[in-house]
Amino acid sequence: MNIVLKLLRKEFLLEFRQGYALGGIFLYVFSMIFVVYIASVKVPAPVWNVLFWLIMLFASINAVVKSFVSESGSRQLYYYQLAPPALILLSKILYNTLLLLLLGLIAFGAYSVVGGNPVRDNGLFLLALVLGSSGFAIAFTFISAIAAKANNSATLMAILSFPVIIPILVTVIRLSRLSLGIMTDTTYGIDITNLLAIDAILLTLTFILFPYVWKD
Repeated sequence: MNIVLKLLRKEFLLEFRQGYALGGIFLYVFSMIFVVYIASVKVPAPVWNVLFWLIMLFASINAVVKSFVSESGSRQLYYYQLAPPALILLSKILYNTLLLLLLGLIAFGAYSVVGGNPVRDNGLFLLALVLGSSGFAIAFTFISAIAAKANNSATLMAILSFPVIIPILVTVIRLSRLSLGIMTDTTYGIDITNLLAIDAILLTLTFILFPYVWKD
């Protein structure tokens, strides 16, 4: 745990030293919300829900793609000698999850100002945001590690991430629809269980496969 905390601190230090990357992500989120504001001040609840998760999806890709792609081979070799692959992966997943949660909360606040706030169950919506952000972070972090080994990493990441992220996106949109009162369903516990199961499967597969990618 001590190694994980040190690696996590390293991620935060690198991010704040390269402030332009984080600033670009926040600028992207606010640009998308500003477009919504120009198009329509009052957004219907179903459209609000879909647009919010589309903003989160593309912001997540821009935020997590640099996890391994932006690191040089010599730096990766240094990390390889510094700590086990599982701890390096865990630190990056934790960092990306916290980053996406921060992005989600900021996007929710800004989006609520310009497009209204149709959320009725804030607790359920926050739970959907936490589970969705963790799922995005797990999937995109591992795909970023694979894409870093290819020359055309951005294109490869887009191709690989699409089929992996669809189940998370569909389930989290359904769960947030319940929190907005768009649909009524007392069995939303199944959707929460599905999201937890998807996150657990992705996390397990990531920890199994990542050492082979990292060694290569």
